[in-house]
Amino acid sequence: MIQNIETIEQYNNLFGVETKHPLVTVVEVRDYAPHADELTQTVKYGLYALFLKQGVGCRLRYGRKQYDYQSGSIVTMAPGQVVATEFIEGEHSSWKALLFHPDLLYGSPLAERIREYSFFGYDQHEALHVSDDERRTIEDTFLHISEELDHAIDKHSSQLLTVYIQLVLDYCLRFYDRQFITRHKVNSSLISRFEKLVDDYLQDDQLLMEGQPTVSWCASELCLSANYFGDLVRKELGNTAKEFITKKIIAKAKQELRGTDTPITIVSERLGFSSVSHFTRLFKAHTGYTPSNYRRSA
Repeated sequence: MIQNIETIEQYNNLFGVETKHPLVTVVEVRDYAPHADELTQTVKYGLYALFLKQGVGCRLRYGRKQYDYQSGSIVTMAPGQVVATEFIEGEHSSWKALLFHPDLLYGSPLAERIREYSFFGYDQHEALHVSDDERRTIEDTFLHISEELDHAIDKHSSQLLTVYIQLVLDYCLRFYDRQFITRHKVNSSLISRFEKLVDDYLQDDQLLMEGQPTVSWCASELCLSANYFGDLVRKELGNTAKEFITKKIIAKAKQELRGTDTPITIVSERLGFSSVSHFTRLFKAHTGYTPSNYRRSA
């Protein structure tokens, strides 16, 4: 059974916490030990949520993937996500959580930036692992939010709260950048697998049968979320996954145009383009030539 958490008050009530603001809460849960019939809890969030895990004691399952996370890990949820938490019988779990309702963002600078925080779209096995110093930084910012929640709500409340929340999210961006750097060796292996995946796709005539490979398809084949995969490729290669795929397709187009006399309409179809005009525009944007002129220049 899926439990829907649509409001801050609903989440607070789960742990007997007073609701000090209808759109924001910071909750610290210590030594949580569910009953035997509550070891698996599936929740659909209507809120943004950031959980700072303390110790072991539970596993998160997102879709078919399972993630065992240790002390010093941060996992995030966005409105609409469904997450199953599997608690370990006999173990106690502790965490700190920041949750905020999308309505809090209306009219704030954070509303314009919320899409920049792509980690809200990461799967749970792509969590952020923080150092002790990074953890303390997040905890200090949580404390600032808690102190503001203790203040009576006034015309400044929403602005101050969104500023502090944005600070938390900006720190998470910084720490994820650090994590991408420290995982360079693992990420390089993923990039190599990505390149082979695209090369194999282009060699197997899948372009003609199924169209051009999408970023989402590539991410799924590599068992990554589209957001995490896109960020990883951009940080490792300096361009987007879509740009990488397009360059591979243009390279194959060059081979077709110079190595065969196949009509350009057929080349375009084989490369998965919806029309010759689309193929021509893209090819010229990347090479400076139309397909016909490129073939004549060979």
